[in-house]
Amino acid sequence: MDYQKEIARALLEIGAVGFKPKEPLTFKSGLISPVYVDNRIFPSHPEKFKVVIAGFENLVKEKNLAFDMVAGIAVGGIPYSAVLGYTLQKPSIFIRKEAKGHGKGKRIEGGDVAGKKILLVEDLVSTGGSSISGVQALREEGATIDDCLVIVSYEFKEARDNFEKAKVNLHTLTSFPVIFQEAVEMKIITEDVKKVVEDWLSDPHGWAGRHGFGS
Repeated sequence: MDYQKEIARALLEIGAVGFKPKEPLTFKSGLISPVYVDNRIFPSHPEKFKVVIAGFENLVKEKNLAFDMVAGIAVGGIPYSAVLGYTLQKPSIFIRKEAKGHGKGKRIEGGDVAGKKILLVEDLVSTGGSSISGVQALREEGATIDDCLVIVSYEFKEARDNFEKAKVNLHTLTSFPVIFQEAVEMKIITEDVKKVVEDWLSDPHGWAGRHGFGS
């Protein structure tokens, strides 16, 4: 089953996608964007949340992914990794963005990953920096990781290059271009906003400078 459009529409229907051409946001990577996706809203909509988990289960089956544990990137990936671990009857752990400043100072919480094959779960990928940092943390603890599941990817070349360099396969449920196309079909955005987003998608890194939002 193709979940791309279904999940794209679910995101739009619950208000998880925003278009702010006049008040752009800055991603963690530093990229300035007139759009955003907030997957953290999904768990408060159980029926839509179920579609995401079913999509992940489908990807695991379709790609014939073999793994010992599921790991979620904090904080966005944790609800999905926890539920996916439960439904697939696999141990579930999570990875902090940075080591905590007290206790054992670990980044990986919930179990020992040494010698285990891990399936990484992320909610959103822009440049892939957070995911690759999680991959490195897992490998430093002796884990093997070949695959990462993500709800939404912006499909930036930088992300593809980063995952390829890390030798990790990225499996996405949907992408921002698909979400954008659904928003156009659902008449959620005006023609002016459509042109701004198309311009951003054509050159995300140069968009801010062209529109006077550079630092």
